Amino acid sequence: MEPALPQQKFGTEGMTPMSRPGAMTRFFMGVVRWAESLNLKYAIHGNPPVYDTAVFPWAKAIENAFPDIRAELEKVLQRKSELPNFQDISSDVQTITNDAGWKTFFLVGFGTPSARNIALCPKTWAALQHIPGLKTAMFSIFEPGKHLPAHRGPYNGVLRLHLGLIVPEAERDQIAIRVDKQICHWDEGKVLIFDDAYEHEAWNHSNKTRVVLFVDFVKPTRFPASFINHLLMNLAIFTPFIQEGMEKHKAWEEAFHKQK
Repeated sequence: MEPALPQQKFGTEGMTPMSRPGAMTRFFMGVVRWAESLNLKYAIHGNPPVYDTAVFPWAKAIENAFPDIRAELEKVLQRKSELPNFQDISSDVQTITNDAGWKTFFLVGFGTPSARNIALCPKTWAALQHIPGLKTAMFSIFEPGKHLPAHRGPYNGVLRLHLGLIVPEAERDQIAIRVDKQICHWDEGKVLIFDDAYEHEAWNHSNKTRVVLFVDFVKPTRFPASFINHLLMNLAIFTPFIQEGMEKHKAWEEAFHKQK
């Protein structure tokens, strides 16, 4: 039997009467908890913390595209100083990062493509089309010394893929990610797929930059979980924090491409 994933807590402990969620918010939280239980029950490939990439046949196409993706990344990194910190785009990650050690370059966020960023990385975008249920894709840049503390994703309806793009071999033992109790290392040109609903943390304790292609895609489930998950994914874009993130990215994108 697969272990149950630790679930995101939506309780009201510590809230004042004025800050407690309203009836609509409580209803939505209840729906999310119910959807998470369905995702666990009807998961096509089970619920391991880290997946055998062989169960996703399309993963090989992503690995085969590594040389083209790496080449496009190198062009983006020529302007690395202008790239946004993750928390500058998505304020909800401020609980785990608030420095300049985690930079991003989004191709698609929350299902919304970034046309001008994609124009700079057309071969990367073409490779991403192999991924069913693609929701988010970006270059994730860990500067030397960066350490993300233990945390969990807010919802178990997606899985996460990392393709190693720049992983200094000499420093490999100092660059890793822990998912639940499993320590994983990135390899250039190789895919790692894991469930971010498990507690995880990542670090780059080396003196060199580490970069991966960071992708979220819809977790494969059977009906009725597949239908409910699809519905929630499409409704999530209207939540305030996602709307805020999209606006922040749009503003950054305008400034970035104006200066090229």
